[in-house]
Amino acid sequence: MNELVNQKVIFVGGKGGVGKSTSSAALALACAKEGLKTLVVSTDPAHNLGDIFHKPLTHEKTQLDDHLWGIEINSTKETERYMDQVKSNLQGLVKTKLVDEVNRQIDLAAASPGAEEAALFDRLISIILEEQDSFDKIIFDTAPTGHTIRLLSLPELMSVWIDGMLQKRQKINENYTQLLNDGEPVDDPIYEILQKRKEKFSAVRDVILDEGKTGFIFVLIPERLPILETKQAIKQLHQYHLHVRTLIVNKVLPETADGAFLEKRRQIEKQYLIQMDKEFKNQEIVKIPLYEEDISDLDKLDIFSKHLQSKVKEEVK
Repeated sequence: MNELVNQKVIFVGGKGGVGKSTSSAALALACAKEGLKTLVVSTDPAHNLGDIFHKPLTHEKTQLDDHLWGIEINSTKETERYMDQVKSNLQGLVKTKLVDEVNRQIDLAAASPGAEEAALFDRLISIILEEQDSFDKIIFDTAPTGHTIRLLSLPELMSVWIDGMLQKRQKINENYTQLLNDGEPVDDPIYEILQKRKEKFSAVRDVILDEGKTGFIFVLIPERLPILETKQAIKQLHQYHLHVRTLIVNKVLPETADGAFLEKRRQIEKQYLIQMDKEFKNQEIVKIPLYEEDISDLDKLDIFSKHLQSKVKEEVK
């Protein structure tokens, strides 16, 4: 499980209800227990991190334990902030009489598909680029699978889009220079803004695509639908050169679980575990047992984290 030691940025994804947030929290706690300064960040609109640690979390860093800090990104507020930034960038670039109409169009764009992902990704970029030198580990607890794939595919898609915009803008500037500006180069604030965005996307893209810096972990349970969804997600991420190397299989029935009902469940579960070994030969599988009680406080989370912490110690050795 090299992600626990060697890679600075870790994304934890998976189907809803399989224990992503608990796994992210346990992984973060395991790293912190090993003395690694760790930041755990929730990008899931249905935040659970604060509830797990019994501390209110905001968009700013909050200390959760020794060597451990947490952030919950509010997608609504991030979208508002992102759109306000767009408006700010356009100040002085449009005629005064058009400002109200431009702002109205931006407000409408905030409700369009993809606006929330763009805002979340902008915040994610900032966290990675601004905090990577301050922390040994940055762990992202992401939303359910489809949302995660859209979020992680944005560096590739946005880079292509910005390249296209820059080319168009450059052509306009060249025409303006030749025809209207007596051959003198023109100052173009929009081009400068796009260029800065490109540099920012490029920097975070380099981090995300670097397997020495960034790892992807998927959480699932030994049931048919999570296995199918995880298989599809791994395939889709692979198309964007993002490779899932580790799977956390949560809620595996322990041998001590007794009774005819649980024995029948265990036999079904064994078939799914065998299927996982066949389907996910390129991934390391870490099995976490089903506990008698919910992970409802730090003591119970610590029990979960010890399974992962043992992996950290193995890799350190």
